[in-house]
Amino acid sequence: MNKIFPQGDGNDNAAGAKALPGGEGCGPLCCSSRGACLSAFLLLLLVTLAALIALVTILGLPPRTPGAQICVTLTNRTGFLCHDRRSCIPASRVCDGIRTCSHGEDEAEAMCRDMPQSLPSFLVAHCGDPSSWIYSDQKCDGANNCGDCSDELSPVTACPPCGPGWWRCPSTVFGYCGCIPRSLCRDLVQHCSDWSDEYSCPGP
Repeated sequence: MNKIFPQGDGNDNAAGAKALPGGEGCGPLCCSSRGACLSAFLLLLLVTLAALIALVTILGLPPRTPGAQICVTLTNRTGFLCHDRRSCIPASRVCDGIRTCSHGEDEAEAMCRDMPQSLPSFLVAHCGDPSSWIYSDQKCDGANNCGDCSDELSPVTACPPCGPGWWRCPSTVFGYCGCIPRSLCRDLVQHCSDWSDEYSCPGP
């Protein structure tokens, strides 16, 4: 006669094993409670943040590279501010093949590769001929930089009257427009079409 042995319930845990509160299939790394897990996570986050702050304090923040900024030179001309924020160089010294700023940002490839389009607008002045341009610090400097005096005379450019070192007259010298340097006065050479440089100008 066959004996029938009682079968254990398949859902029973193994002898001596107790179910962990909160969860089925919880491995050995599970937290015993949600509060403990949250505390551990916050502690890890704080430790990581403290490590980052210490690293930044030791190594310092990476230097910020500002964009091109305008400045005014000691001669009251438009200039280019170097990244040291102390050196202001004349606009015409930018992209001239010579590193004037200590870090060479005045000769940056991105700024110099397709002039004048690649130059910041404050460095550029346009002549009467749309295809011609000059640096902005060359406008109203007394010299005929555009070749047609449009950088010195209206209607293209409105310049202030001649400065103390200049004499206003219609110049006969190609290099000048409405003013000539007083150093050219009374040198026995005609520089003004009305000869005022020889008869009226008081000289330097």
